[in-house]
Amino acid sequence: MSGGRPTQGKPGRNWKDLRARLLSAAVLVPVAALCVWAGGAPYAALIVLATAGMAIEWGRMFGLRTASWRGVLYLLWPVAAMAAALGGQWRGAFMVMGGAFVFGPSLWAGQVVIGCAGLALLWLRMMTVPGAGVVLFVVTCVAVSDSGAYLVGRLLGGPKLAPAISPAKTWSGSLGGLACAMVAGGGVCSLVSGPGNWARGMAFGALMAVAAQIGDLAESALKRARGVKDSGAIIPGHGGLLDRFDGLLVAAPLAALLSLGAAGGAAFWYVTQAGLMSACWGHAGT
Repeated sequence: MSGGRPTQGKPGRNWKDLRARLLSAAVLVPVAALCVWAGGAPYAALIVLATAGMAIEWGRMFGLRTASWRGVLYLLWPVAAMAAALGGQWRGAFMVMGGAFVFGPSLWAGQVVIGCAGLALLWLRMMTVPGAGVVLFVVTCVAVSDSGAYLVGRLLGGPKLAPAISPAKTWSGSLGGLACAMVAGGGVCSLVSGPGNWARGMAFGALMAVAAQIGDLAESALKRARGVKDSGAIIPGHGGLLDRFDGLLVAAPLAALLSLGAAGGAAFWYVTQAGLMSACWGHAGT
């Protein structure tokens, strides 16, 4: 809408997808948690499958047929990037990802966005300490932010956050998701790094929530531009993999970038300004 007062959301409505969401979470959460905890092959398989699935959905939104030779190649591209990273060739993984420009700007953008998220999640699990705890922090904050925004927004309603992009999202939901992520971040950080890190966990939980909501809005804008409601239908109550994991597309790379500024491969919430600047300058000079 243009001009006038902001549209008011009606509280207490739109619960029809709650049951499907809960059932999906009952399956996804234990599987993901076990893979994160186990690390190694199970975690690698989870990331490879997720990135490949999201690549399929991105390609479909831009009219790429999965059954075509070009569609198959597009599907295998992120798999090759993840395989390079799993072999310790991180620069090679980014080179593979960058080479996807042959598909054209729109499809290349998908490879970069999805590839960076997949590589970030591998990096956080394999190259930081404690890897499982760091990934758990990011995934928990993103998931709790999403769920908190969903519940609070539907309970309270109120002014729309970005009606031109996603008419269902409200300011109350956004702030509710932020608050929930802060509490979750404080709890996970205390569990992983000790109770003295509660405030640090809350601060970085808020940062992950903001990143997740940016990813959510960006994916909503993309779907609106492409004229689709959902990126897919693989997850009941959510739609596609991109619909479910859009927040991680921004939050995970941000966490991985911050981890470069934490001494000794420590968790990214120990990042320092000096450490981050040194890491960035050091990588730029090599």
